[in-house]
Amino acid sequence: MNFQRGQEKEPLEINLVPLIDVMMVILIFLMITTTYSKYTELQINLPSADADKQLERSNEIAVLVNAQGQYVINRRPVAFRNVTDLADELKRAGGGAKEPVVVISADATATHQAVIRVMEAARLAGLSQITFTTQSTK
Repeated sequence: MNFQRGQEKEPLEINLVPLIDVMMVILIFLMITTTYSKYTELQINLPSADADKQLERSNEIAVLVNAQGQYVINRRPVAFRNVTDLADELKRAGGGAKEPVVVISADATATHQAVIRVMEAARLAGLSQITFTTQSTK
């Protein structure tokens, strides 16, 4: 016996709203529980430059830093006592040059602190133009 003779069957449809809600909850859960470990294994490859050699300028202050942390400013060895004395040496080396450029040539095994001391001394001396030398790969 067919009791539903005159009634039409309702078309089947898939309601996507609950599916989207469930996917959104899963996505939020994964985003919150994921740990980002960007400092666990930091490998740094220092760059090398392929640029042509720059001509020497008359307003350069050449600062060399060796692996032991010793300083040479314009071919004159300077004993490091403190950053203020190093700043005075940089001022003296700059002389009356207009906007001198501090060129730091640091050994590859020199400590980061030794280079930062030169940068801090340049800041104290009022020298804002600092550049670094690199080894050419050619």
